[in-house]
Amino acid sequence: MDLRLAIDTAVLFLYFAIIIFIGLRMGRKEDNLEDFALGGRRIPWWAVLASIVAAETSAATFFGTPGEGFALRNYTYLQLAIGTIIARILVSYIFIKPYYDYKVYSIYEYLTVRFGVGTKNAASAVFLFTRVLASGARLYVAAIALALAYELVTGNRPNPAQTLWIYVGACVVIVVLTAIYTTLGGIKAVVWTDFIQASIMMGSALVALGLLYSAIPGGWQEIVGRHGGFGVSDFIATGLDPAKSGWAKWKGMFEIEYTIFAGLIGSTFVTMATHGTDQDMVQRMLTAPDIRRSRRSLMLSGLADIPIVLTFLSIGLLLWTYYQAHPDPTLPKSPNEIFCHFVLHQMPVGLRGLLIAGIFATAMGSLSTALNALATSFTRDWYQTYINRTATQAESLRAVRRATVAFSVLMIVVASATSYIVVIHPTVRIIPIVLGIFGYTYGPLLGVFLCGMLTRRRGTNVGNVIAMIIGFIAVAIISGLPNSIARIIGGQNYAFYTQPALLPVAEFPWWICFGTIVTFLIAICFRSEHAHERPVGVTPQTAP
Repeated sequence: MDLRLAIDTAVLFLYFAIIIFIGLRMGRKEDNLEDFALGGRRIPWWAVLASIVAAETSAATFFGTPGEGFALRNYTYLQLAIGTIIARILVSYIFIKPYYDYKVYSIYEYLTVRFGVGTKNAASAVFLFTRVLASGARLYVAAIALALAYELVTGNRPNPAQTLWIYVGACVVIVVLTAIYTTLGGIKAVVWTDFIQASIMMGSALVALGLLYSAIPGGWQEIVGRHGGFGVSDFIATGLDPAKSGWAKWKGMFEIEYTIFAGLIGSTFVTMATHGTDQDMVQRMLTAPDIRRSRRSLMLSGLADIPIVLTFLSIGLLLWTYYQAHPDPTLPKSPNEIFCHFVLHQMPVGLRGLLIAGIFATAMGSLSTALNALATSFTRDWYQTYINRTATQAESLRAVRRATVAFSVLMIVVASATSYIVVIHPTVRIIPIVLGIFGYTYGPLLGVFLCGMLTRRRGTNVGNVIAMIIGFIAVAIISGLPNSIARIIGGQNYAFYTQPALLPVAEFPWWICFGTIVTFLIAICFRSEHAHERPVGVTPQTAP
């Protein structure tokens, strides 16, 4: 084995060993479901903050965000970070207190008290289905490093079949290693390994940014010259066509991915959904000792988003400048692979191993949280409610660990299917795919939660399910999903139906917004028999 490759491999294996050791060490002595799911509510707020950042920053972010910077050559994607800060403030003061009041393990237990079991079951099922798809879809991204490493070692670019097997094999390894400490250590293992992984991720990204900048001849002058200068339009886009007027002008704004309106409105709804109604994200907030510290960790994580996104977008923009100055005929076609290509071919030995470790850190950090949340939600919402109503603490602990293993298998299946799609369509951008999966289902989910938290007499089990179904249909229409499916089945020019002239074919930042509004407006049309009160100290299991 080449000495340089041996050093990089040693760095990577050292990372794996440290993470698994810390995960098992921090998560030892799990005696019951509360320890497994909430860590006894004894996690420091700064560790919760790091865990939130790690969960948000998946391998899709590590490659996908530089891919956006490389493909678009601007910072308009950063506009979405504005909404994430606004949404965190709203989530902190609307959602977190009810979850602490009822001492929930699964946040969908709140819906049992507010509306009944039917709404809880629908919401929990939506989360389980969506989270498996979304987390599995972005899991394959970390495997890109191994596919490009194969080319580096052998000197030959892998053919599509070899690439697919490399992707699948890497996904299996990542899932198995992550499942080991997640299954045995629970949320404490997840949070503390997230803290380490977030540190490695940001450290490696900053190192890459510095080395990339120093590798560009002429430095800042070269960057500005090749880009043609930087102006307001590189950071803010309205999406409003001055050549159009009236509704046609505003309609076009919904059909552009990154605009200031998408950042202020669309992104706010996206983050409210992911950070307020997604067990994956909320569960780590509930590990803080009290509401005040939970809110602190959530809101500060929003401020951390801006430098993180700015760093990764800058990497993408510098990559474009670098390869303009140093043309590379072997440059991958997919924007998602450009950053990894640079890491493997241009990074110094040792640092290259650190960057690859950073890639796996992002993948394992987001995966561990997803597995823990999925297993907790399934055990609390389904196992203890329907499968074994008299389950002891020991039986529930066994069930949640078995569920973790089961969801690990499902993740591998979804990641393998995603890998196949990406190999067949190499120009696919991963960020729209991952965020798009959430878009179809999390709008209806957020709409029901808002109906419960903002009203006292509105919403019923039947009404909520109807509202969620109509909300999903609304998003499917506004996103053009029927025609997208038709093109996959019948060919590029095949159309299932004609979009009405007044309706835009909205881009993914708007899907959750439309789904939420439609679901909420329909849900509040149904009146509850009794006004809902929030009694202090009452849990979902004891509430009448």
